[in-house]
Amino acid sequence: MIISGVVFFFYTVALLGNIAIILLPLVDQCLQTPMYFFLRNLAMLDLCYTTNIVPQMLVNIWGKDKKISFGGCAFQLFIDVTLCTVECMLLAVMSYDRFNAVCKPLHYMTIMNPQLCRGLVAMTWVIGVINCMILSPYAMSLPRCGNHHLDHYFCEISAMVKIACVDTTAMEETLFALCFFIFLTPLLLILVSYGFIAIAVLKIKSAAGRQKAFGTCSSHLIVVSIFYGTVIYMYIQPGNSPSKDEGKLLSIFYSIVTPSLNPLIYTLRNKEFKGAMKRLIGKEKGSGETTGQ
Repeated sequence: MIISGVVFFFYTVALLGNIAIILLPLVDQCLQTPMYFFLRNLAMLDLCYTTNIVPQMLVNIWGKDKKISFGGCAFQLFIDVTLCTVECMLLAVMSYDRFNAVCKPLHYMTIMNPQLCRGLVAMTWVIGVINCMILSPYAMSLPRCGNHHLDHYFCEISAMVKIACVDTTAMEETLFALCFFIFLTPLLLILVSYGFIAIAVLKIKSAAGRQKAFGTCSSHLIVVSIFYGTVIYMYIQPGNSPSKDEGKLLSIFYSIVTPSLNPLIYTLRNKEFKGAMKRLIGKEKGSGETTGQ
């Protein structure tokens, strides 16, 4: 019950925060830039990610019948793998956007034009679906010899592999190889982008300019560190994999806690977003006073 209360709290925060990030740029012209386009996509991704897991999880925790249908489990697994992959790629795309904003400010809007932005987002989804179509059917088709007890809070791929009654070495090697590519390749691109950003920031002579450049990137760096740190420890750490209880808690963290932290990190550290919120609240107050008079 303690876990369910914590999960419900973070889910509520994730819903409110991500919906605000999705809707606010639509009503404020100042937020209709490439950075907020990618941020809206990340918010929609996080919203779908948590909604795929939390409602069924809470039903299983609160109710006596802790079952999920095979079709429901397969759907949950497919969505989980797809969205996790897309988020890895999207974070790399967002670092490329920050690279152009800091290192090529005069050409930023020309380089990050709407066609390129939409194309980059579409590419992340294509990679996510391809990765899902490789891993998910393989994991769901493993024989379980009548063992249908999943020792996890949701249908997560490593938990599905563990209940198989056959040698899963080939599956684990495939999972490791794909995770290595899906997680570490974007991470390498992120590190390269921020390496160039750091060089560019150090060349800025004014302290205010350096602070502004750092402010535009710090939120993204925090999100990357939290997400990638958890996922790499979960799937690509050397040696033994995490214990069952540790694995379950880590899964909850990167699939539920992280999506609720993202909107807080991006909004509380972003002056433009806070300014847009104040303008929106000011308009609402103004319209209320006018109506009252």
